[in-house]
Amino acid sequence: QVQLVESGGGLVQAGGSLRLSCAASGRTFSSYTMGWFRQAPGKEREFVAAISRSTYYADSVKGRFTISRDNAKNTVYLQMTNLRPEDTAVYYCAADRNPLVVSNTIKGYDYWGQGTQVTVSS
Repeated sequence: QVQLVESGGGLVQAGGSLRLSCAASGRTFSSYTMGWFRQAPGKEREFVAAISRSTYYADSVKGRFTISRDNAKNTVYLQMTNLRPEDTAVYYCAADRNPLVVSNTIKGYDYWGQGTQVTVSS
């Protein structure tokens, strides 16, 4: 069982930055594929970024967001810059404990955090 706890969300103005953190349990964290998803009100949860030994990004955030991990701290980060109002959503951390492939779909991940709210004002 893997527990994930997100933090770092908040209210920012358009053009601003935030860094989200996700702390994970597990002694084999370094082998997990970690992902970030987001869900805006009335919309489906969508892929944002993932990291294994490489990084992957949705087109909507490429060039603005950076995913990284610190395996010694069992933590994955999402550095968000040049935020836009359309980035407003609850952001969820996800883990694939037994990755075969890196996934950009919800069904590709086994464990989820509780989410952290990101609100971008214009």
